Amino acid sequence: MKDNFFDDDVAEGYDDDESGEFAPAVVDSIVSFLAAWAPNGSALELGVGTGRIALPLRERGLHVEGIDLSSAMVGQMKKKPGGGDIRVVLGDFATTAMDRTFDLVFIVFNTIMNLTSQQEQVACFANAASHLTPGGVFVVEVMIPDLRRLPPGEVLRPFLVQSEALGFDEYDVANQGLVSHHYRINDNHSDVRSIPFRYVWPAELDLMATMAGMALRERWSGWRREPYTSESSKHVSVLERLE
Repeated sequence: MKDNFFDDDVAEGYDDDESGEFAPAVVDSIVSFLAAWAPNGSALELGVGTGRIALPLRERGLHVEGIDLSSAMVGQMKKKPGGGDIRVVLGDFATTAMDRTFDLVFIVFNTIMNLTSQQEQVACFANAASHLTPGGVFVVEVMIPDLRRLPPGEVLRPFLVQSEALGFDEYDVANQGLVSHHYRINDNHSDVRSIPFRYVWPAELDLMATMAGMALRERWSGWRREPYTSESSKHVSVLERLE
């Protein structure tokens, strides 16, 4: 992951939205799910950001550490109560090594797609596995590519339509690429951002896990263990490091 799209402007407003993935009830369900997979109380977050998940996990008594490329995002976490107590190493979470292992390694909110090549995503799985205790788990939350809902010949799909904000995903099917375009108006000032991603299929992630010495243990459609079906728009996968 060579580029950092989470600069000061993004980091300063990242926690402002309390709808959707940022709603307190959603965060609580994520934290409850994750905490159950850390029997000895240790967790590593890949892409720890502003501590949206790491800090509530710490409040439940877990020892949490993190890796993140953005010093601006981590800086926002450090301003929060308890944020200074979470050890964070700045770097690419596909390759950055810590000096210990954990019960749980996790990457949420589509962050695996910030790695824009298959090679980087494979490296991330290997890195996660190397930080797990035997029998520990790697939890991944990521969207299911929305290709089947695209009209024939179209490559754009809106994901946000508001009076002062618009968002469109632009698919590059041939290269398994996705660019999210964000348009927002604040105080008569327009902010435009385009962030590249690499979308990834569940079966592809399972193969990456196998290559890294892990195996799928559970897969759900959401954090409350909703069944994973053909209609699921995302999945939460629990991948166990083999002995």
